[in-house]
Amino acid sequence: MKQVVKRSLWAVAMAAALVSCGQRERSEHNAPRAAAVAVPAALSSKSAKQLFGGMPDASVQAPAPYGSYAKGCVAGAVQLPETGPTWQAMRLSRNRNWGHPEMIDYLKDLSAKVARLPGWEGIYVGDISQPRGGPMLTGHASHQMGLDADVWMLPPKRLNLSRDEREKISSISMRRASGAYVNSDWTPQHHEVLKAAASDPRVARIFVFPGAKVQMCNDEKGDRTYLRKIRPWYGHHYHFHVRLNCPRGATGCVPQDPPPAGDGCADAQAWVNNILNPPPPPKNPPAPTPPRPELTLADLPGQCAGVLQSN
Repeated sequence: MKQVVKRSLWAVAMAAALVSCGQRERSEHNAPRAAAVAVPAALSSKSAKQLFGGMPDASVQAPAPYGSYAKGCVAGAVQLPETGPTWQAMRLSRNRNWGHPEMIDYLKDLSAKVARLPGWEGIYVGDISQPRGGPMLTGHASHQMGLDADVWMLPPKRLNLSRDEREKISSISMRRASGAYVNSDWTPQHHEVLKAAASDPRVARIFVFPGAKVQMCNDEKGDRTYLRKIRPWYGHHYHFHVRLNCPRGATGCVPQDPPPAGDGCADAQAWVNNILNPPPPPKNPPAPTPPRPELTLADLPGQCAGVLQSN
């Protein structure tokens, strides 16, 4: 136990100082599975985002997601290469281009499909996950199991951006009228990018602003099955958010409920209607919801302590 506590305290001390480094050479064939371990008392109340946010690389374990999309971690994550034939990872200083192997394969497949569209050389990939998943120091509540990824709405014209350029360039917003409509930057190719993203059977959901969903509903003249996975959500007008299903055999992964039956277009239109004509406020508004307490290591699945302490 003393050795476990010592290694755990080392992780706390080093989290703020560690910086991103390249993925280590390792063999996954003999990599151990992450096991649920008791959280040492010295760490049970420690901020999970501080612990996971400073880890520079993945655990040397068999790939596996643990927990849920907003309360979990990922063992044996894979780093999306900074540049590929049809993609570039953005904001490299964040060190968030890590994911479960299924997500990395998905992004490569999607980028190859998108590169065949007019005006798109591929995709710019935003945040996926931290090297060991877990809560992030800033930003997302989800992206904790390596099964979420953000894809920029900006059509890449170049796939040779320098590290510095990737820090400075920004995506573009697609929304108009607070998200009720798409703007003039929206093209038929954006429709096809989202359609390709949602049509993959590995996908559980695609989150995008409501005006984009309604536009796609209005424009789609063929098979509408994929529209069920495209769900309106706040923000998501500079990028769309891909969420994959739990991989087959990932018993430690908590799946998201399937989306409601149907194409979801009526619900998206109702959201747009409420943007354009907000309903009157309730006469007796509910009390403000208190902020959620910060997640500690003890709040995460037991395997996450093992993921954190792995080599």
